[in-house]
Amino acid sequence: MDWQTWHDEYDLPDSLLARRLRVVQERIRLALDACPAGPLKLISLCSGQGRDVLDVLVDHPRRDDVRTRLVELDPRNSAIAQSAATSAGLDQVEVVTADAALTDHYRGMVPADIVLACGIFGNITEADIERTVDFCSQLCTTGATVIWTRHRAAPDRVPLICTWFEERGFDRQWLSDPEAGFGVGVHRFTGRPQSLALGERMFTFIGYDVLKDASAQA
Repeated sequence: MDWQTWHDEYDLPDSLLARRLRVVQERIRLALDACPAGPLKLISLCSGQGRDVLDVLVDHPRRDDVRTRLVELDPRNSAIAQSAATSAGLDQVEVVTADAALTDHYRGMVPADIVLACGIFGNITEADIERTVDFCSQLCTTGATVIWTRHRAAPDRVPLICTWFEERGFDRQWLSDPEAGFGVGVHRFTGRPQSLALGERMFTFIGYDVLKDASAQA
């Protein structure tokens, strides 16, 4: 999978990815609007080209309050994100080219007020989805918003992901309609943040194409 050209579908206004992107961006805006006054921290795991975050921050009233870290493994995508952030004058956005699954890359940025896990849960095993949800209590401050995505193809794991979050002290704030063709979830952390365990791997990014092939051969 070429993860740079994968982003091209975002430029097609009626594509599934473009429609999902608009929903995620709206949820980020609402999360920023709901945050208390003062400095904020936002982290994005597997951030790609950062379109969801950067397109919101560029004209949001809280843009100068938000310290942001985007973590993306593909250097071509992270370079595009860095260029967009620089062009928009978003000086508090840090783009890190690294494996977003490793907890070390969030040192100094957690617990965060907004955590994005978009484009991950459809590309990792179910066990790793649950493991990543478990780590969210280390990434989030009390009251933080987690925005996540997952496709709704059979077997639809969106309800199960909601259960995993809700078993760990996250209240469901919003969930996209099943008929939308994609899943976007928003959960609010009501628990007490745990200390970040350094040197840990939250998940292994496999890719939805590889997972689909493996499922078909099983």
